[in-house]
Amino acid sequence: MQAPPASAAGCSRRQWLKAGAATTLAALTAPLPLHAQSAAARASVEPDYRIRHGRIRQSIMGWTFNPMPTLELAKLCKDIGLVAMEGIDAKFYPQVRELGLAISLVGSHGFARGPFNPAHHEHCVEKLREGIDQAVQVNCRNVITFTGMREPGISDEQGAKNCVECWKKVIGYAEQKGVNLCLEHLNSRDNTHPMKGHPGYFGDDVDFCVELIRRVGSPNMKLLFDIYHVQIMNGDVLRRLRQYKEVIAHVHTAGVPGRGELDETQELNYPLLMRALVEMGYTGYVAQEFIPTWPDKALALRHAAKVCDV
Repeated sequence: MQAPPASAAGCSRRQWLKAGAATTLAALTAPLPLHAQSAAARASVEPDYRIRHGRIRQSIMGWTFNPMPTLELAKLCKDIGLVAMEGIDAKFYPQVRELGLAISLVGSHGFARGPFNPAHHEHCVEKLREGIDQAVQVNCRNVITFTGMREPGISDEQGAKNCVECWKKVIGYAEQKGVNLCLEHLNSRDNTHPMKGHPGYFGDDVDFCVELIRRVGSPNMKLLFDIYHVQIMNGDVLRRLRQYKEVIAHVHTAGVPGRGELDETQELNYPLLMRALVEMGYTGYVAQEFIPTWPDKALALRHAAKVCDV
């Protein structure tokens, strides 16, 4: 076989070397697999990390860390520097407050049996008034409320009217007591887990939730802006935070997709969103509501606290 001319051979070698260099560069700059990114996030947080800046008042939604006992979780929160808890049994409120933690949000009627159906109004009003009284007792400004699920035979517009009518029955009492009703928007897309999404939920459009709040017409009717749910249903989270800053009274976090940690396996830029809240002058709570998947749940919470401590 005849050898190629010297010039052609040189060209082939140069091309080979160039191709080899490009392959090496691509290997060095290629993104890590998701499991490796999660491992990198775990390695990035000190096992004794404690919140340093505190410009975001961080809380935790207690149900996400089940089955960790409530008071064990409370002590962990205190050690990390979180300042509040929510989503826990009210029987633990006194002990949690003795630890120096606030109660950041009080529950009410739940997300399924809501005011969309007028048959639930008596129940919702009763639970909201109880929540308001409890909030006053523990010096909490916010009581959660929901629209409830869509039901056959009730149009969306009639359901909206039903919701507003129900909230108007109790908003005067909230105003009198200095407490906000916080309407939470939930996603209806994720059907993989009963707490990752809520198919059939009426208030699944955050823009329409704000419209409902404005129909009530009270400074004490507010929005619980759940970043996880908003990203899944609406997106454009940063712009919406700024757009609705006047009605946002509470914020929840979680990684998207999957409702896991706030690490590199999810699509949201939480430090950017937290800096925006600070710039907006937001002074409410930001509650961590991710479902931990890391083997070390305490480290997962320290990591989330660090991510949001801007």
